Amino acid sequence: MERFLTEKILHRFAEWLEAGEKSPNTIRKYTRDAVAFAAYQGGAPVTRETVIAYKQKLLEQGYAIRSVNSTLASLNSLFAFLSWEDCRVKSLKLQRQVFCPEEKELTKAEYERLCRAAQNKHNRRLNLILQTICATGIRVSELQFITVEAVRAGEATVSLKGKTRSVFLVKSLQKKLLRYVAEQRIQSGPVFITRSGKPMDRTNIWREMKGLCRAANVDPKKVFPHNLRHLFARVFYGIDKDIAKLADILGHSSIETTRLYIISTGQEHRRRMERMHLIL
Repeated sequence: MERFLTEKILHRFAEWLEAGEKSPNTIRKYTRDAVAFAAYQGGAPVTRETVIAYKQKLLEQGYAIRSVNSTLASLNSLFAFLSWEDCRVKSLKLQRQVFCPEEKELTKAEYERLCRAAQNKHNRRLNLILQTICATGIRVSELQFITVEAVRAGEATVSLKGKTRSVFLVKSLQKKLLRYVAEQRIQSGPVFITRSGKPMDRTNIWREMKGLCRAANVDPKKVFPHNLRHLFARVFYGIDKDIAKLADILGHSSIETTRLYIISTGQEHRRRMERMHLIL
């Protein structure tokens, strides 16, 4: 029996993901990948061979292995929903990275320059957003849980992706946020809001961060909210060396995910190798 992807099926898939309490970002990602695959099919029946061909096409188009595997995870979820188990395909094997390129990771000095640039532009809200994400390691989507109530308590309860965890606010950050909400007369709810009173979202923050690059002399390719989370992870691990604790703080289900956050840069890796002194 031939199987086809229709708009109705894709809509039901999105509803299934929502019923499974997937995060809004995950739902958008999975449905976007499913729609792209359906467009590639062009109305043709879906088989395991067409899925394998699609995987090969993504590779030929220059997609990174991680991006291809992410797409396959979306499609395998779709096939699980449809009980098309024979269409599921294996992800590509990827050797664990030993170090990351310097051009991708934000340094502490660059983070400090971004904060100063926001301050010089009199954008106090953005300045505090940068510091809040970097000092707590939260995801940008979790910024909504930094509420006036959480600031007063010095602790936020983050509920996302079906998991709940506590996020502590260091005293210096707590003081800054208390002063900010008092001056802005924000009585309750999210601390970081737009002029219309809605919580700041990923798009707002990303756009404002990009606007700091020139003044801060930081490569725009490094400037996005998630890199602040990576910086938190590297600094925390450099002090504590406890990857299991770091995984809990970041809200990771797998330590393997956390490992990706703390790999050193190529320059750091080279310095460590030089200190081995194995050349006679």
